[in-house]
Amino acid sequence: MTEAEAIKLKGKFVGAVGRRKTATAKIRLYKSGAGAFMVNGVKADEYFKEEGLFSIISQPLKLVGLAADFNITANVSGGGKKAQAEAVRHGIARALLLVNEELRASLKAKGYITRDARKKERKKPGLKKARRAPQWAKR
Repeated sequence: MTEAEAIKLKGKFVGAVGRRKTATAKIRLYKSGAGAFMVNGVKADEYFKEEGLFSIISQPLKLVGLAADFNITANVSGGGKKAQAEAVRHGIARALLLVNEELRASLKAKGYITRDARKKERKKPGLKKARRAPQWAKR
């Protein structure tokens, strides 16, 4: 029995972790709930004030039609606001799979389960940035 299954049997919450770039989101889905959504102790729509960010985090819930069935808390760290929102979306999708494995096909089709592995490339010695070389002058 995995840790997630053990937590699921206790009935308190289902936990999952979502990541994007350097942002990490620890998600907890509470079964008994009326759709409350908290991020770092603040309401989600207040934390993600920028246009479109709140819709990013609610995409998996809207897709499976379970938006009002869970209370959700998320602890987010690292990255910018958009990466944090995408990390929350990834974590929610993972947590929904622990609740109901039959949701996998619909979540996978939209790409919510797959972790976006793109990160910033490191700077190389002799270059100005990761790939930008100093300007070359022939004469």
